[in-house]
Amino acid sequence: MNKYEALFEDEDDIFAGSPLSKYWDISAQLSEDLIKDEFDILIGRMAVMEDLLSKTHNYEDLNQIVKNHAFANPQKIEELKKSLYMELAGQLIYRVAE
Repeated sequence: MNKYEALFEDEDDIFAGSPLSKYWDISAQLSEDLIKDEFDILIGRMAVMEDLLSKTHNYEDLNQIVKNHAFANPQKIEELKKSLYMELAGQLIYRVAE
């Protein structure tokens, strides 16, 4: 079970929207510098994942490998995206509370 899966059973009742819309609602209320910093953290995370994948796959093929995996596993990817949006929204809230 995905760590946030239980939260998505009835998205409209719990969040009054999807994790995607809630993330953007939260981010719209924050400073541009904070959003840029969080985006930089996200890009850094992607760079690490690309580096890890490049150890077992040809770097030039990574984009196609990612697309193929997303095509072959659409439900799992959607669930992971929801969890990531919730995680990122939580990070934004945490940063504001600091």
